[in-house]
Amino acid sequence: MQNAFPVSSRPVPVCRNAHSMTMTRIALVAAGALLLGACSSLDLAEKAVPESADAQYAASPANISSLTQVVSHNPNDPQALNMRGSVFGAAGENSEALADFNKAIALDPNFAQAYSNRGLIYAKTGKADLAIADYEKAIALDKNYAQAYLGRGLVYKQKGQLMAALNDFNRAIAIRPDNAQAYYDRGQLYQSQGQHQFAIDDFTTAVGLAPQRAEPFVARGLSYLAVQDYKAAASDLDNAVLVDPQNLQAWTSRGLAYEKLGDKEKAAGSYAKAININRDYAQATAGFSRVGGKLGETYQTFN
Repeated sequence: MQNAFPVSSRPVPVCRNAHSMTMTRIALVAAGALLLGACSSLDLAEKAVPESADAQYAASPANISSLTQVVSHNPNDPQALNMRGSVFGAAGENSEALADFNKAIALDPNFAQAYSNRGLIYAKTGKADLAIADYEKAIALDKNYAQAYLGRGLVYKQKGQLMAALNDFNRAIAIRPDNAQAYYDRGQLYQSQGQHQFAIDDFTTAVGLAPQRAEPFVARGLSYLAVQDYKAAASDLDNAVLVDPQNLQAWTSRGLAYEKLGDKEKAAGSYAKAININRDYAQATAGFSRVGGKLGETYQTFN
């Protein structure tokens, strides 16, 4: 299908609200996570590089090769091993990352960052108990290590220990109130329990702190969809696709928002863009059919 999708050149607005929510107890629901518009939220942490002094390195073969040279000249330097392990982890080379973190910890048993990074690898590979143990060791070594609280909170959330997860997210935010990831993750926790106003507050803070990321816009848009504020949802999802034009979920959710608003043209265009990204995405193809979309036609996605 050949489609034209005009791209707006207008800037993405930056929302920056002060967030002053006190600790709130979650009403735990027996049902599973709420599905919003047949789309689930993305997780920033899935794309995150393990925290290290070298976190700015891209996960490329060239950078791995460069760091391997550093390690070869400094084989007993835990910092060098931790750096390379971080890049291995970002590249999905989990076994290599684990080996580097293991050696870094053997060389320096008090290296909190290496424990936290290894915890992330364990979490990514389904070893939740080992991940929690590593995060706890990192916290014991540094009680103000926000990243370790955040990592442990994510594992607790995956295990269904939601109050423990909330406590860790709150602690991470208290230590690092400038951490967009922590607000985003706490917002997802609230969202999964139907606490949408709390979720919207946290996503708003995450948007203000990380306006270049699409995920907080998408997540807030999903909560606006859930509370039937379709105009606000459409605005957020407009911003999401401008920030990340290849975001499948953003285009699909945007299609739903405009479908709810009765704008079949933009809805069809959004669903069509999602189909162009992934022709097998059932939620996009179903939406495209619902609004009367026709293959081969061109749809306006922005005014």
